[in-house]
Amino acid sequence: MVETLNIQLQATESPRYQTFDFSNITFGKVCADHMFIADYDNGQWQNAKIVPYGKISFEPSIAALHYGQSIFEGMKAYSNENGGVNIFRPIENFKRFNVSAERMCMPQIPEEIFMGGLSQLIDLDRNWVPKKHGDSLYIRPFMFATDEFLGVRPSNSYRFMIITAPAGAYYTEPVRVKVEMHYTRSAEGGTGFAKCAGNYAGALYPSLLAQKQGYHQLLWTDAKEHKYFEESGTMNAMFIIDNVLVTPSTSDSILKGITRDSVIQLAKDWGMQVEERKVSVEEVMKAIEKGTLNEAFGVGTAATIAPIATIQYEGIDYELPESRSFAPKILQALNNIKFGLTTDTHGWNFNI
Repeated sequence: MVETLNIQLQATESPRYQTFDFSNITFGKVCADHMFIADYDNGQWQNAKIVPYGKISFEPSIAALHYGQSIFEGMKAYSNENGGVNIFRPIENFKRFNVSAERMCMPQIPEEIFMGGLSQLIDLDRNWVPKKHGDSLYIRPFMFATDEFLGVRPSNSYRFMIITAPAGAYYTEPVRVKVEMHYTRSAEGGTGFAKCAGNYAGALYPSLLAQKQGYHQLLWTDAKEHKYFEESGTMNAMFIIDNVLVTPSTSDSILKGITRDSVIQLAKDWGMQVEERKVSVEEVMKAIEKGTLNEAFGVGTAATIAPIATIQYEGIDYELPESRSFAPKILQALNNIKFGLTTDTHGWNFNI
């Protein structure tokens, strides 16, 4: 179905990749030469096209600006050892995108549009995929409501787009996190499992407060009791306690991370004990005090694997062990798969 999608192509006459400094990449700062667009109207998807990256124009009354019907995904493309390009687990992003769409009363994206648009866009802009090991091309599919109407209801029209940007390391050092015991990212019955724009908007203020105190991210806790860990900003949270990989189980308030799923699968492949369950703040803090918290780290598309160096709880900084074995090992294993350095036994790479 990917090959049969009819996409109008308008290639840029002034490609910018030849003058882009791939040795000095700032995450999300410069976008590649082209973008994919498809519109939903009258109950069907239409006008699929790839055009030069640039501004888009809408009326000030479009629904997305007023009522927040906006969702997105994040994935990455990598240069492999054979000179090709791999996209890591895009089908899982496609599935999760439609889960988010359903929750936000938005139309489902057919696979041929999501994957067909993605394939042709990355193929056209393959020169934007960094060659340096560890760097990647970040891919941002997103959809937003476009009805020009100020009444409160689900929109009848939508735009789906894909843009891309070269990406280096999201974090360049182990991160410092603060346990959030007041503000809430998401509640039971809410939209925490969906990648909708409002989730991130609501998290900005408490995250900014933490950053002003010297922390990179928050470790969010549940909305009801602030007793159990949920996730950490742009990442799912993982802990190794007594050599067991422990991570909060996904729910309607926790995003079902694709990197999270990949880490769990590889850990199981290695024979490691893995527990997906509620993880209390008390359990982790006691493990720190007893010296049984071996490692803590965040996992996500942007961050990949981000070791946690410090956890702040109730005004006290708890420093974690500097000697880490699992986080660098799992990062290397994931990179080896993504860059084609080892056999992809799970079929995670989608080759362009």
